[in-house]
Amino acid sequence: MFSFDRKLKEKFFLGLTGSLALLAVLPLFHIIYTVTMNGLSTLLAGGTTFITGSLEEGGIGPAIAGTFILTFLSSIIGVPLAIIVGIYAYENPKSTIGRWTKSLLEIMMEFPTILVGVFVMQLVVVPMGTYSAVAGALALAIILMPYVAIYTHEAMRRIPFTYREAGYALGLTRINVLFRLLAPMAKRGILTGVLIGMAKAAGETAPLLFTAGGLYESYPSSIARPVGAVPLLIYQLVQSPSRADHEMAWGASLVLLLIFLAVFVPLRLSLKEVKL
Repeated sequence: MFSFDRKLKEKFFLGLTGSLALLAVLPLFHIIYTVTMNGLSTLLAGGTTFITGSLEEGGIGPAIAGTFILTFLSSIIGVPLAIIVGIYAYENPKSTIGRWTKSLLEIMMEFPTILVGVFVMQLVVVPMGTYSAVAGALALAIILMPYVAIYTHEAMRRIPFTYREAGYALGLTRINVLFRLLAPMAKRGILTGVLIGMAKAAGETAPLLFTAGGLYESYPSSIARPVGAVPLLIYQLVQSPSRADHEMAWGASLVLLLIFLAVFVPLRLSLKEVKL
């Protein structure tokens, strides 16, 4: 009787946790389904012109190019610095600076991104006298940095201390132990943080309102000039009362979704876990 009750409770809790897990991921699948169903007709009707043409031609080509430019520049600016900061926080967990660094990174993850845009506007846009890709990339770099740093810190922290001792026993210096031994072992977690940070940056809209400006009539020609982005274009299109603009916004949303799935999913699946 006792064994039967235990098995019954086990099945109940397994079913409950499975149902809750399904409920948690259901919004994600609903978003994918809704964007696909609403945007596919626009994408098929526009064809290659929708992907490569300017806004005047009924396309979002400059916005796609701007998204890649902003994501690339922000990654170049933010990822190396974030990895170093994450390793520093891991290496000095008991120091005052190390503790404050970890706390500041956690605060930055929840910080309103629109305030980052206002800060960069005063720092870069106002002195330059124009919106630019550089300003937008700097704002996005600030946004992605805490994600990369936190994931780097946690990935390094999971490595057993014996590997550090083995590195010192082989005569490696502290820098070599961190960057040549421990960091490669934590690459799965670090690259996961990089992907999440890049995805966060590529999907941001609020900070770009104050920094990038938007350019959809032609392709970007300089990082010192205004640049568009797919999320920013979607935001501007949905403000219009025109049904055609709304349909274009759905198509742009589908393109943005496909870019994420085509770039980040294969990279994430290709990361082989290091066995410790």
